[in-house]
Amino acid sequence: MKEKLRLLIDDNSTRQGKIFDYSIQFLIIASLIAFAVETLPGNDPAVIEMLYSFEVFCVIIFTAEYLLRIIIAKNPWKYIFSFYGFIDLFAILPFYLTKAFDLRALRAFRIFRIFRALKLIRYNRAMQRIHIAAQLVKEEIMLFLIITGIFTYLTSCGIYFFEYEAQPEVFSSIFHSLWWAIVTLTTVGYGDVYPITLGGKIFTFFVLIIGVGVVTVPAGLVSSAVSKARQIQEDQVSADLASHQ
Repeated sequence: MKEKLRLLIDDNSTRQGKIFDYSIQFLIIASLIAFAVETLPGNDPAVIEMLYSFEVFCVIIFTAEYLLRIIIAKNPWKYIFSFYGFIDLFAILPFYLTKAFDLRALRAFRIFRIFRALKLIRYNRAMQRIHIAAQLVKEEIMLFLIITGIFTYLTSCGIYFFEYEAQPEVFSSIFHSLWWAIVTLTTVGYGDVYPITLGGKIFTFFVLIIGVGVVTVPAGLVSSAVSKARQIQEDQVSADLASHQ
């Protein structure tokens, strides 16, 4: 029985598995739409009651799915503390928390219902590819973020020393200069804060050149990782087909 459930829930190459996946996807999207409809002002009481009934139905299905995934998992604790395990749990936890405790403050946990959108990652190969790509380049991205943080700090210091005397109310400290540094390095350039001294303008020119790299480097990393992730998925599909044969 456990093996049959595993094929139904984890294997979307079969007809039954596809029906299960598509049904869950439909419920996820429908529940997100219902969540958005709930926020509309002046909803009719009948509509509110219908939305609540649908919410209860979705929570029952998602809870059953969560429990079944724990049952069929080869290592239940590994699933519970995995990325998907947390997403599946957070998709249903707010409902039970707000029902178990009659505290209005706990309604804030309803925001975790947006985690249902992340559940779609499990049922979409393209989204899974992004997840694989993120795992492949996480170290490079972390290094890039550290370097970007250093550049941001140095840029804040540089513009502060160039512009403080001319615009003490705008660049009054390195912390106040951070906004300009972030906007300039990302090449957004809102124009609300800008240098007026010659040194500040020359400095800004070089910062903008660096900013082009700040924008393009992550795109190149992600593009390369997605290509590798596609190859990994294709190799995995080929291996699965060979094992079935």
